[in-house]
Amino acid sequence: MSLIRTEQDGAVLTVWLDNPPYNFLTSEIMSALADLLTSLERDDTTRAVILTSAVEDVFVSHYDVAEILAGAEASPVTLTRRSAAAALRTSRAADRIPGGQAALARAGAGGVADLRRYHEVCRRMRDSDKVFVAALNGRTLGGGCELALSCDLRLMADGPYEIGQPEILVGIIPGGGGTQMLTRVLGAARALELCLEGAPITPARAHEIGLVHRLVAPADLMDEARTTAARLARRSPVAVGALKRAVYEGGSESLEKGLHVERTGFLETSSTATAQHAMQLYLAEIREVESSGRDLATFIAERLPRWVEGSVADF
Repeated sequence: MSLIRTEQDGAVLTVWLDNPPYNFLTSEIMSALADLLTSLERDDTTRAVILTSAVEDVFVSHYDVAEILAGAEASPVTLTRRSAAAALRTSRAADRIPGGQAALARAGAGGVADLRRYHEVCRRMRDSDKVFVAALNGRTLGGGCELALSCDLRLMADGPYEIGQPEILVGIIPGGGGTQMLTRVLGAARALELCLEGAPITPARAHEIGLVHRLVAPADLMDEARTTAARLARRSPVAVGALKRAVYEGGSESLEKGLHVERTGFLETSSTATAQHAMQLYLAEIREVESSGRDLATFIAERLPRWVEGSVADF
């Protein structure tokens, strides 16, 4: 039985994580998500993806601790910071050798590859020219919080749920990118507090500090996610990809390097025929307003909501 299922509705793909009763993340689910991302990279029709859960009141409880423990116990030695770094380098090198990862797994290093796959899935979601919307229908802890952070927008049901990074409570740290993504979303101070305390926070608190973008009544969550995804699916995929690079990559660099990423994206998007056609039509509308003596500010205020709900092609 597949642990994820999908539903296509026009340009929006909904992905349901389906591993009851707790919806633990597993290496099998991460492999399925990696395969899905590969198919999406060849898919020009899907423009937005909703990531949600098929389990009531649970988005993801956390990554399967039994898998983490099995990987840790399989290691023949206790790793230091230096030997852990060496293990990661060896795992990367094994990617280039047929059967290399299988050999490492037999040697007790399979958990390293699983960890790298998790990071790779998160990276590919952020690098994608699709918009990813997380619809968090309940408990979102550990790896679930990290998976949500890999999405571009996070909508959460407002209820008696928890979200956070509790890994430190069992003596480990977040391993799916939580420390890095939380720092970029919340800043170092809040990220460190959330990870050090390990105590989950409520959806209301998550919204207050900016961890989630919107709180939604549980019954309305999927409708809100679908409406949001359908609207953002109308955006130019070239512009979406360039914008995500500017924010995710450029925003983590120095200002000089970040501005270079932005300039590159601006030149790329403004050179497309679609964008140039839209700008030409916009200027034609402006000239028509000016020649008729209408107030330009009023025109833009009236027209803007339709632009927001439309697409570049609607100009």
